[in-house]
Amino acid sequence: MNISWDQTSSILRRMNSGSMLKSTQDRLERQSQTQKQVEFFEKQKDNLKNVACGSIEEIAEKLKMFQSYEDQIAAVKAAYNNQQMFHILDESTERGEKIAEAVDNMAPKTPEERMEELVEEALGIEDGGELEEIMEEIEEVVEEMTEEMAEELEEALPENAELSAEEIAEAAAAAEAAQKEALPEGYLPFDIRL
Repeated sequence: MNISWDQTSSILRRMNSGSMLKSTQDRLERQSQTQKQVEFFEKQKDNLKNVACGSIEEIAEKLKMFQSYEDQIAAVKAAYNNQQMFHILDESTERGEKIAEAVDNMAPKTPEERMEELVEEALGIEDGGELEEIMEEIEEVVEEMTEEMAEELEEALPENAELSAEEIAEAAAAAEAAQKEALPEGYLPFDIRL
C-alpha cells in the first residue's frame, strides 16, 4: 500500500464535495481503514523489540507473536485486495449508468416530446413558464388599478359622507370593469392546483 495517512485524510475531506462516485468514496474509506490496521500491527511488531526475553521459550513466544502480526498484516492486505476487485466492478457499473444517463439526455427528441415540453412550459408547470410570467404581470396591473381606484374614491367623497348601496355597487362594477380591461382578450380565469 503506497498511500500515506496524510494523503488519505486529505482525500477523505474532499469526499464530501459530492463530485466523487460513491464507489470511489467507499474505496477510499476501505483504504484508510486498511492503512490504520496495518499501522496498528506494525506498532505491535515494533513493541516486540522492547520485550526482554530470558529463556528460549520466551524467545519462541516472541517469534510466534511476530509471525502472528505478520500474518495479520498479510490478511488485512489480502482482504483489501479482494475488496478492490469488487470495487472495480462497482465503479464501472456506476460510470456506465452515468454515461447511459448522459446519452439519454443528449438523444434527439421526437416531435411528441418537444410538443409536451412546449405544453408544460406554456402551462407554467416548469419554473419560469410563460403563463406564470403573464399571471404575475396581470396581478401587478390589477393591484395598481385597485389602488388608483381607491385613491380616486377617497378624493371624490367627502370625509363624513356615507355611501349608498347603489354607489357601492357602481364602484364595485367599475373596479370589475377595470380588472377585465387589464386582462388579455379571450382570457378566462381558472385555477390550477399542482
